[in-house]
Amino acid sequence: MIRPLLRLAAIGACALALSGCISLLPKSKPAQLYRFGAAPAAAPTAARPNAVAVFRTNGSFQGESADDRILTVTGGRAAYIAQSRWVAPAEILFNEAVANAFDASPVRLIARGQQGKFAYALRTDVRSFEVRYDQGANAAPTIVVRLHAALTRSDQSSVGEEDFEARVPATDNRVGEIVAAYNKAVADVVGKLVTWTETAAT
Repeated sequence: MIRPLLRLAAIGACALALSGCISLLPKSKPAQLYRFGAAPAAAPTAARPNAVAVFRTNGSFQGESADDRILTVTGGRAAYIAQSRWVAPAEILFNEAVANAFDASPVRLIARGQQGKFAYALRTDVRSFEVRYDQGANAAPTIVVRLHAALTRSDQSSVGEEDFEARVPATDNRVGEIVAAYNKAVADVVGKLVTWTETAAT
């Protein structure tokens, strides 16, 4: 009976030691959260009876940067900024920025699942959404946002396609300045998209 008891005691001692080791592991630092894109207006947008209805189809978003991590590119190497994330996946924040920009436009976007007839369909593909360190890893980077848009009529005939790109240098190699540059780049690209869509559809 002594040997089984000794074995149980040894197992218990090992388990206790392991549990102690687990509790002593260092905790990871919480990530800082950031967002880009203009916040929506506090008051709901008034109805626009004469607005041109445009259905926004599902587009693509650069896969490496579509989630909540902030992608950086240095030469041929890609990495994510440590302990810094978007408050939501970048793809969702970008779609919100597009929707908010069209709120004051004579073009009314209809999202998937919404009811209403539409005269045009708009597809947007975000092909670049990244922090580029073109001058080295320690220099202030440049934010690159590149968007391809395609507008078609409801009968699926093409109206036109266009590429929009913004390259905004950050004022410093710090996350706050990088996020500020992202805001400017997104506003630039989305503004060009709205202007182009208005010209083509109205």
